Amino acid sequence: MSEEQTTAAVQRYLNELAGDTPAEPVVRALLDRAVRRLHHLCAALLHRSYPRLTRPPLNLHADEMLGAVVERLLKALRQARPGTVRQFFALACQHMRWELNDLARRLDEQPPAPDVDHGIVPAPADSDSALTPVGRRIIAAIDALPDAEREAFDLVRIQGMTQVEAAAVLGVSAMTVGRRLNSGLQLLADALADLAPQGIDADAT
Repeated sequence: MSEEQTTAAVQRYLNELAGDTPAEPVVRALLDRAVRRLHHLCAALLHRSYPRLTRPPLNLHADEMLGAVVERLLKALRQARPGTVRQFFALACQHMRWELNDLARRLDEQPPAPDVDHGIVPAPADSDSALTPVGRRIIAAIDALPDAEREAFDLVRIQGMTQVEAAAVLGVSAMTVGRRLNSGLQLLADALADLAPQGIDADAT
């Protein structure tokens, strides 16, 4: 199914979810239809920003992560009612980050292991934690971005979408995505300037 067809189908289920239709069957149908894109997003985030989790002792695979994220979304959608495809995938991305951050924190409690590469700025050479204090600062800085900038950063730099694909999800032009992405990168560079004297290299994110 093409991106356009997936987007249209997801929106149709979201419209049903906002109505009087029993929620549980609609939510399951929604997740079933969106599963391929969710799997792509899980794989991109895992391998791009949390490669440490794919190695021992966790050996995490995108399929396993997807299962955990779908379970989180099943629970979240009992209360949350995203009205648009943009809101739905923003909710999904948020739960993906939470799932991986929880796993990384658990690794912190285990014996020392090599650093996780968050793909934004290098971790200190002598760090021995799966999720370092620097990593936590980076995550907090991303979460603190304005909504529009965070969504663009999430989809393009973390999830690995092209700006055209992100524009389709967000319902804006690719130029607008690029402008929001550049603004978000500048905000991150300002917030994390003390960690990287040259700021955040957009090509490294």
